[in-house]
Amino acid sequence: MSATQIAGAVLLALGLAGFFTGGFNFTRNTTKAELGPIKLQVQEKESVNVPQWLSIGAMVLGGVLLVAGARRR
Repeated sequence: MSATQIAGAVLLALGLAGFFTGGFNFTRNTTKAELGPIKLQVQEKESVNVPQWLSIGAMVLGGVLLVAGARRR
């Protein structure tokens, strides 16, 4: 596999994952206050939404790169 085909496969996989999941969630630990040996830490849940147009665009670009990589050989 060439680098073009690998990049196409990765974009296609990421596009499919973004399309079917719609986004992802993660937890961020932040320190709000620190008074001597005492620390006040807060866990905040964050979510990132992946737009459908971005997912579809990644799938199309991935498909184009896969076909272009196969035609070069």
